[in-house]
Amino acid sequence: MSTARDEYTAQMKQQLDELNHHIDTLQAKAHDAKVEAREKYQAELTRLRHQSRLAVAKLDELKTAGEGSWDRMVAEMDKLRDAFKHSFNYFKTQL
Repeated sequence: MSTARDEYTAQMKQQLDELNHHIDTLQAKAHDAKVEAREKYQAELTRLRHQSRLAVAKLDELKTAGEGSWDRMVAEMDKLRDAFKHSFNYFKTQL
């Protein structure tokens, strides 16, 4: 794997790890919410965790991607990460 690929995958892993850490923090806040809101928050957290698993799976695919599919896979990874970040930021504003 080239250095640029290594750097990209390491950077993407770091970003996903940071988002997951923030989700853990928000989950603690959601736990302290009123019962009615807590159910809504838990459903959203479940959705965020699902997006996280999809992004991690795509990152694993990216690590083993061949040269021919690398650019396409990077574009897909960026879209997944951006959607995950957007969902996370929206949820954060709802707390």
